[in-house]
Amino acid sequence: MDDSHAVVVGAGIGGLSAALALHRRGWRVTVLERAAQPREVGAGLTLMANALRGLDALGLGPAVRRGGHAETPGGIRDRHGRWLSRVDGAEMTRQLGTTALGVHRATLHRTLREALPASSLRTGAEVEHVESGPDRAKVRYQGPAGPHTIDADLVVGADGLRSQVRAQLWPRHPAPVYAGSTAWRAAIAFPDPVPAAISWGRGAEFGMVPLGDGQVYWYGALNAPPGGHAPDELAALRERFGDWHSPIPALLAATPPGVVLRNDIHHLAVPLPSYVRGRVALLGDAAHAMTPNLGQGAGQAIEDAVVLGAVCAGGAEEVPAALAAYDEQRRPRSQAIARAAFNAGRYGQQLRNPLAVAVRDTALRLTPARAALRGMARYADWSPPAG
Repeated sequence: MDDSHAVVVGAGIGGLSAALALHRRGWRVTVLERAAQPREVGAGLTLMANALRGLDALGLGPAVRRGGHAETPGGIRDRHGRWLSRVDGAEMTRQLGTTALGVHRATLHRTLREALPASSLRTGAEVEHVESGPDRAKVRYQGPAGPHTIDADLVVGADGLRSQVRAQLWPRHPAPVYAGSTAWRAAIAFPDPVPAAISWGRGAEFGMVPLGDGQVYWYGALNAPPGGHAPDELAALRERFGDWHSPIPALLAATPPGVVLRNDIHHLAVPLPSYVRGRVALLGDAAHAMTPNLGQGAGQAIEDAVVLGAVCAGGAEEVPAALAAYDEQRRPRSQAIARAAFNAGRYGQQLRNPLAVAVRDTALRLTPARAALRGMARYADWSPPAG
């Protein structure tokens, strides 16, 4: 391949996955990250079968599996610990070929970063302007040594929920909006085994994911006005969830106050009409920021990256046709999953009416486990493009 050059804006999971996918196809890649040091804040995440297949396609599946924990089959409980729906691990493996994997976000981020040439990552790079013409694209950014401009054959906007690339090239598109819930999360040392499970109350949810090596990722989510903060976030959580079933109180008791993160949940409520403008493609949250209710945010970003690498295998001359194929393949699926995630939150964590909660819980208890798993598999059943 000729010296095809891609600039990836953003060094999160989606951006690094895209950089690696293009690098493996022979592209020279420059990753621009605004943070001064490469880091991934956050706690844990669940990688479903689709995300694991995507990482396999990037050559990282075995390394990520070694750094994570195959999830202990769990399901959904109510706040008192009564099971509403159980996940059969053997049936999940039969339907999808694998169980889900719990992994610390920093572990996945580091594995992706170390698979790239060290010279490809530029930190402290604040992108100011992206310009896309028919034959070339330009990126202007402020770096530690001053302003720089890079010519590129392809620019990938992987700069997250508040994407500057999206704002510049789709200036009239509505910004992300508050989804109605705020969430706390942490990854902690916890020696006792826990299942990968979520628990629902009225307008509230608590989830736990084992990460391996004696670590557990937990999160709590509540209906709340946006912008709220408590003087002691952990104390506020203990007050709200302290009387829920075991091991939730023990998880909160084992949590050091300084590790708790709180973030309001936003999503791109109005779907983009295209993920492509000229030689620029959006990816991950920049393209389809979704609520976390299906656990598919990272998985969809990884899928985007793998497909982008596959369609761009022909190099710079084929970028316009390649990006048209990327948009055609990725936009319908990712936007459908974003809609499904938002609806899952409305009828799951956000549901408050006592009668509606009772009807939902009864329906879940009466749904056969195999049928419930088929509903989950609909989103996780994806395979990378051949070739």
